[in-house]
Amino acid sequence: VIEILKIGLLPMKRQYVHLSEKKDDAFKVALRKTKSPVILKIKASQAFKNGICFYKEENSLWLSNVIPPEYIEVNKSS
Repeated sequence: VIEILKIGLLPMKRQYVHLSEKKDDAFKVALRKTKSPVILKIKASQAFKNGICFYKEENSLWLSNVIPPEYIEVNKSS
């Protein structure tokens, strides 16, 4: 998490960053990788206003390119 807050979210081995619309969905997806996930909140409205593109997919999934760290915060209740 500390690294993400420094460099942002990167697609890594994928074409895009995958974002869940709902916290519960994000939690379920994260449980596939870890038993104690940390949910990150994206300031999507602010990011979009500043030129970050988002692409709507099926099942409440959103895609984006890099999400810079200034648009990311740790969800306090995760």
